Amino acid sequence: MKQKLINDVVQGMLPFLNNAQAERLQDVLQHALWRYEVCETTGGEPEQEQDLVALFLSAKRIEGCSEKSLKYYQSTIQAMLDELGKGVKEIVTEDIRGYLTNYQWKKRSSRVTIDNIRRILSSFFSWLEDEDYILKSPVRRIHKVKTASNIKETYSDETLELMRDNCSEIRDLAMIDLLASTGMRVGEMVLLNRKDIDFNERECIVFGKGDKERMVYFDARTKLHLQAYLDSRADENPALFVSLKAPHNRMTIGGIETRLREMGKRLGVPKVHPHKFRRTLATMAIDKGMPIEQLQQLLGHKRIDTTLQYAMVKQSNVKLAHRKYIG
Repeated sequence: MKQKLINDVVQGMLPFLNNAQAERLQDVLQHALWRYEVCETTGGEPEQEQDLVALFLSAKRIEGCSEKSLKYYQSTIQAMLDELGKGVKEIVTEDIRGYLTNYQWKKRSSRVTIDNIRRILSSFFSWLEDEDYILKSPVRRIHKVKTASNIKETYSDETLELMRDNCSEIRDLAMIDLLASTGMRVGEMVLLNRKDIDFNERECIVFGKGDKERMVYFDARTKLHLQAYLDSRADENPALFVSLKAPHNRMTIGGIETRLREMGKRLGVPKVHPHKFRRTLATMAIDKGMPIEQLQQLLGHKRIDTTLQYAMVKQSNVKLAHRKYIG
């Protein structure tokens, strides 16, 4: 406890001292206090850890973070605090490094997961620093985790047609067409209502991450299949996509994922997932020359780097471009 008191005093004086002066201050305090016993009072610090986490989450909510993201932030930060068993003002860089190392070893987590945790902790401690709750973020010296840039799979034209030809329900065909032609997120699709669809302009407004609105567009084939699906329904549910059986509830993300996965197994197509349609559209758009800024707006990405991760140019076209411009 005595050493903790000395460390707290030295940390508080760091902005006003150079390294030599800080070391000298520590020596003086150790000499002055060596014959004294120091104990901690039960009053605690004025800002408890839970209060600081709550304040941080409130700040992120004002910035426009979704509730899903806020829950992930809270669980990530709380897991770190529980594991370290320290107050936020006592956590140092070595504590964070050790936590990330142990987490990766225990959970067998990927480097992408570890970097996501690092990024959230960095955001939390940087906020504490900006708000003057701590002097310096302990994550500042922990750099971005290098991750492998794997080329993620997309659907070929043949695979898309195979799925379309083998849909046993017009609803499933409409879902596949809407995902493939708009590139919308499955979470955005399940929120759509019938009245949201503008068939004349072949467009609709979706609510993306952070409740941000954007316009997406669909092709003529999607329009025909959507109209046929809606004409076949006898229920009064305003949702665009509902379950096949009564009481015809709005479809959930899990329900759509399960339906597509079962279709993939039946057709022998591996890894059929809604997000793969989004990646396919991005790759196809870049492949056909769509400006990356327009694709960024279409997909609803805040940062263009995210769009570039989705858009994988086909290697065959790279070869043709090389022959055209270089060879």
